Amino acid sequence: MTGFRTMLRKELVEAWRTRRLPVIGILFVVVGIISPLTARYLSEILKATMGDQLPMSLPVPTTVDALGQLQKNLGQLGAVAAIALAMGSVSGELDRGTAALVLAQPVRRPAFLLAKLAGIALVLAAGVVLATAVAWVYTAVLFEPLPVGGWAAMACLSWLALMAWAGITFLASAATASTTFAAGIGFVALIGISVASIVPALDRLLPTGLSAPAIAVASGAPIGDVGNLATAIAGTVALVAACAAGAILAFRQREL
Repeated sequence: MTGFRTMLRKELVEAWRTRRLPVIGILFVVVGIISPLTARYLSEILKATMGDQLPMSLPVPTTVDALGQLQKNLGQLGAVAAIALAMGSVSGELDRGTAALVLAQPVRRPAFLLAKLAGIALVLAAGVVLATAVAWVYTAVLFEPLPVGGWAAMACLSWLALMAWAGITFLASAATASTTFAAGIGFVALIGISVASIVPALDRLLPTGLSAPAIAVASGAPIGDVGNLATAIAGTVALVAACAAGAILAFRQREL
């Protein structure tokens, strides 16, 4: 694919120079720190602030609570980061007029788009690795160390889920050439899919269906129905691929 490697290198250099990569790294490190800390000390904070007014006794926090908090924070703050990375990836280039200059070189439109999506994927991957590594250390100190392999698998599933939100926003950015509209589409999709995941039959097909298996595999607990996990992975991969293909088709019709 003509120009893909050059464009990918350009995207990664820009991610560093524009501080997107460092900011994402810091955000995910914070997520990795606060997740096990929240799980460990939330009950003590509530007891200290509410005292006898606390309506029920809180269970003793465990590593599963730390994992659940990490997945929750990645699903929220991580999703916001994914949308923020993707919303101006194409529309911003069109607004600045740099897309026309780049595509005047020997760079094909599919390579231009796929390099951008790959750049977003690598930045998110770096963030998830940082969050997972930091969270593992804090969980080991506050609770107990867990097998690294399970956490690595959890990181892969978490990254794949974030790529779904990035992919949807990326498609909107390429199709509408509006950063604001792309962000809106990304957040609407995030809310809509989260609501749809309440239905178990739908949750097995959606990125949200990756959360519970991610917690299970990281904690060493039985995953449950492996078929459901495979379906969630396949559904999420298909969603990201469809968004990438849709972005290419939409961008082919756009005048620069």
